[in-house]
Amino acid sequence: MSVRKNKPITVTLGQMAAGVEERVRSGAYVSASEVVRAGIRALGREEMLFDQVMKAKVAEALADKRPSVPIEEAFERTRLKLAERRANAADDARPS
Repeated sequence: MSVRKNKPITVTLGQMAAGVEERVRSGAYVSASEVVRAGIRALGREEMLFDQVMKAKVAEALADKRPSVPIEEAFERTRLKLAERRANAADDARPS
């Protein structure tokens, strides 16, 4: 007789319940628990990938040899770019 290492939990799936049931019905999974475990494993992989991407972006930023831009200048550049995009969008929206 096998002994459970974790106690059972109750999860309300809402609209996702149909997807779980379909996966079990199709034979892709043996039980709803197996579907949930697979989902949690996928979430773990997704989080690990996200962490890797973010660490790479931070390392890239730290290795950037370009001089720093003062925050006021960065905000001003951003404001100008946003104004330019809004103006272009307004021009595109005007009837010809």
